[in-house]
Amino acid sequence: MSSAVRPQGRDTVARHGRLRSRHPLVTVLVILGVLLAVVGVSAGGVGAFALWNAAQTVGDNAVVLDPDEVIPPSLGAIEGGVNLLVTGTDSCDGPNAALSGACQNGDTEGERNDVTMLVHISDEPRRVTVVSFPRDMIVPIPACPREDGSGDYSAMSAQMLNASYMYGGLPCTVKTIEELTGIDIQFAASIRWTGVINMSDAIGGVDVCVAGEINDPHTGLQLTEGAHTLEGAQALQFLRIRHGIGDGSDLGRISNQQQFMSSMVRKLQSDGVLANPPVLFNLATTAISQVTQGQLTLSQSLANPTLMAQIAMAVKDVPYEDIVFVQYPTRYGSGPGADRVLPVTDAADVLFAALAANQPLNLTGDASQGDGVEVTGEATKPAAEPTDAATPEPSDSAAPEASAPETPAPTETRVDLPSNIAGQTAAQVTCTVPQQ
Repeated sequence: MSSAVRPQGRDTVARHGRLRSRHPLVTVLVILGVLLAVVGVSAGGVGAFALWNAAQTVGDNAVVLDPDEVIPPSLGAIEGGVNLLVTGTDSCDGPNAALSGACQNGDTEGERNDVTMLVHISDEPRRVTVVSFPRDMIVPIPACPREDGSGDYSAMSAQMLNASYMYGGLPCTVKTIEELTGIDIQFAASIRWTGVINMSDAIGGVDVCVAGEINDPHTGLQLTEGAHTLEGAQALQFLRIRHGIGDGSDLGRISNQQQFMSSMVRKLQSDGVLANPPVLFNLATTAISQVTQGQLTLSQSLANPTLMAQIAMAVKDVPYEDIVFVQYPTRYGSGPGADRVLPVTDAADVLFAALAANQPLNLTGDASQGDGVEVTGEATKPAAEPTDAATPEPSDSAAPEASAPETPAPTETRVDLPSNIAGQTAAQVTCTVPQQ
């Protein structure tokens, strides 16, 4: 199945004003990185106080998803796992305009969620599943409150998903995904271009691999074959690229994002970040500055520093094989608008039923349905450092007692996802395939 989405984006590095900006976002892992930073900095005395104090500023700029919903007091109070929606938008506000030829040419129509990703963190044992939703997927958009409180936008039966943010901001996108998937979303965040650049700088770059030379005039990205460490504007270019990789489709771009995010997960869980207080503090303070500058928006629920720390603790030790990146399954429509894609809900139901039952997932499809990446290897976590605790010597004065044989822990059966759900795990090392 191929579900490429044709319309594309561009930035200042791009030279073709006809393309609207469609930037993928590293936000899922940026948010998790911020949460990890909260945990690391919290042990730092003055740094912890400064961060906690700054959290008040974050709360003042937070968005209410549902005025009637009670914010859970702790992670343990949430049954069935935690759901965090992350969007990336094509804003032309402030410094973002300089990154988009569409903004400069006036070729814009509101602020849209060009990237939409759902992060599901399961109950114990903890697993993380990241679901990417194609931006041009045709879905119903429910009635959403206007930002100025003057009433509601009318419900629409069939619109592109990326219009939901334009019609009602982050709460409307959350509501749209809730109705599509049937799940409850407790937390949400959105980020703009400048925020992506600054956050990727703060973490010190992300390692990626390309299987051949990339020279893409649409984003301006130029990379030689092999491994690269990307940060700043170059990281944004890599995440936005479509025409220069795979079959030129949006599916190829989604899998390219997943390569980046998978590598970023491994870096966030490494000692290079978790054991490096300056990096952690810089990551956290950069995130806070992006909030105050309007480049990063958190839901009111996510702005709670206690919950942030609890979420971070829940995900920081998840095994690579249980961090899974998938694309919501789609198919092409027919007739007018056939270049748009439609949800394949029967396949999606298998995915969300497994998440609801807290069952581990097994990918049976390709890493990319747009030929964007290929699997080249497997990553393993470094072994834990041995402790210095001495092992007690057996006593000669007492005969050893017979011990009962240990009962092995039950092995969980992984749920095979339908083959039209593409994706990869953080244990899989993938490499971007240039467009032929």
